[in-house]
Amino acid sequence: MYQLFSKTEKSYIPQLARYVFEGKIIVVQSENEAVRAADYLRKFPLIGIDTETRPSFKRGLQYPVALLQVATEEICFLFRLNFMGFPACISSILEDPAIHKVGLSLHDDFRALTHRKPEFHPAGFTDLQHIATGMGIEDMSLQKLYANFLKKRISKNAQLSNWEADVLDEKQRIYAATDAAACIHLYKIMTELHHSGDYFLVPCPVENQSAEE
Repeated sequence: MYQLFSKTEKSYIPQLARYVFEGKIIVVQSENEAVRAADYLRKFPLIGIDTETRPSFKRGLQYPVALLQVATEEICFLFRLNFMGFPACISSILEDPAIHKVGLSLHDDFRALTHRKPEFHPAGFTDLQHIATGMGIEDMSLQKLYANFLKKRISKNAQLSNWEADVLDEKQRIYAATDAAACIHLYKIMTELHHSGDYFLVPCPVENQSAEE
């Protein structure tokens, strides 16, 4: 039986080894590059997705989605929507019911993408939060779910960085790819345990230390 926490305490996370995506990361900034990336991604039955938006520190100001991350287990494409918009070759993948997409809080991601393309209608996706709820788990964040199911830590240090920068630095690229690929790992273990029922829930121990990263 696999032991899971009914709710993961934030103070538990810093003690875990860090997970970082170690596959290939490709930054896509033009529609021609996006077409080639889309052709490659269509070969995979399961992909992880996420988005990033430039943070706004001014009330009432909200920026459009700047980055769309689409990952397999070995490669992650970072589509810079602030440079090329939301081309049909990419939106069609997210609308294709035959390509299974997994992510977290996808309703928010899709709503934001609709602001870039009002006619966008996503299909063929699973939200990890829905699986967690069905398993009796209160965790809703990627960081807490990954710590709970895979016992590793995902750093969130780059979350509030400028995703519309002229060039994404290494820290941003790794952060973005890690989040998208992590969704695939989570989906596999969560669905396996959910279907088998081979798990039990326990309270999470509270550590006397402040959370980091």
